[in-house]
Amino acid sequence: MQNRLIPALLLACAVPAFAQQSDRVYTADQTSNTVSVIDPATNKLLGSIHLGDDVPAVLSPLYRGQLLVHGLGFSPDHKTLDVISIGSNAVTLIDTQSNTVKGTVYVGRSPHEGFFRPDGKELWVTVRGENYLSVIDPVSMKEVRRIETANGPGMVLFRPDGKLAFVPSSFTPEMDVIDTATYQVIARVPQASPFSPNLAVDQDEVWFTLKDTGRTQVVSASAPFNTLATLETGPISNHVTLITNRNGKFAYVTVGGLNEVKVYRRQAGVEPTLTATIKVGDLPHGIWGSDDGSKVYVGLENGDSVQAIDTQTNRVVATIPIGQLPQALVYVSHAVSSEAGTANLKPLGPATDAVHLELVPPSEKPSPAHASVSVNSLGAIDNLQIAATGLAPGKKYKLVLAGGAVSQDLVTLMGGAEALPLHRHWAR
Repeated sequence: MQNRLIPALLLACAVPAFAQQSDRVYTADQTSNTVSVIDPATNKLLGSIHLGDDVPAVLSPLYRGQLLVHGLGFSPDHKTLDVISIGSNAVTLIDTQSNTVKGTVYVGRSPHEGFFRPDGKELWVTVRGENYLSVIDPVSMKEVRRIETANGPGMVLFRPDGKLAFVPSSFTPEMDVIDTATYQVIARVPQASPFSPNLAVDQDEVWFTLKDTGRTQVVSASAPFNTLATLETGPISNHVTLITNRNGKFAYVTVGGLNEVKVYRRQAGVEPTLTATIKVGDLPHGIWGSDDGSKVYVGLENGDSVQAIDTQTNRVVATIPIGQLPQALVYVSHAVSSEAGTANLKPLGPATDAVHLELVPPSEKPSPAHASVSVNSLGAIDNLQIAATGLAPGKKYKLVLAGGAVSQDLVTLMGGAEALPLHRHWAR
């Protein structure tokens, strides 16, 4: 009897371990044109899926790869990842088990994000450079219809019951509500400002960020779709995710201008309350939580890394180096069916070459101005991205790079008599 029990106990212990190992975190890396693949059980980078080359190569008329890998979504069975490349107008479908490309669909100008309907039969993609959603059949890999929206649709997500889709705009102060049975816009909800890049949806609420004004708007997910709250979340409010765990319901918002993730408690009939502010790395962008609500993962756009947050303590527990300038991020449970799940993944290569700088005012001249700079190697050339906050509106500024070796480089943000000198630097 004792000998028969031992294998059974070992099997019982092994199942939860693999259940964690079968999950994946994916990031869309805009400058390296890669998708980074992370194992959340170990918080380690497994490798990357290369969808394109560095910038010098993409300037060739013979270039056939993807450009500006940006948006992410996944199928209800968690076996297909959709990747949106805004520069090449592409929707790439990837098999999560083999990490291989199943096919690519080209749509209209500058698509931004895409997500599958809850029944898995269609993939809806926001074509932000125009005024419609592209509806794709994921089997035939063809566009089957278009749904007209306000100009500049930013993202689309579905209510869990699949009956409604919500589409905020990046150019128009309007969020559209679409009846999925008729493909018709049934409500046009006023946005507090025009630029919304991201939203999160559950059966009761829709949360969407307003990047231009540093706010996050909360709307009822049922008619008449009333605005429940408009929160002052902070400059460069990027993405939002909704989490449920043993402590209740929460919303996590990335605030790029403050290098923070803000946590709000959600309760029916009560305005959301700020319960935690988590300091993270440079320019937090994409965010998504594990299915059990125990972890939240945040992509650092100017840090070329992902940070894992324990939602019980609201503390960063891991920092994982990835590709360059991550944008969207998704957590996909049971993405692989074997413990390996690393087939066809490649190392990042030149994408690991980066320098990160922080610019702050001198101590003797206090100012709210602050900036972070990411300098990424693109082979023959470098790409420089700066995110600055606290600057005076309507004032002209100059970015000046001086010096030779990295250890002597000096980046100064000039504005009249004001300057932001280099505070610290490091290279990976």
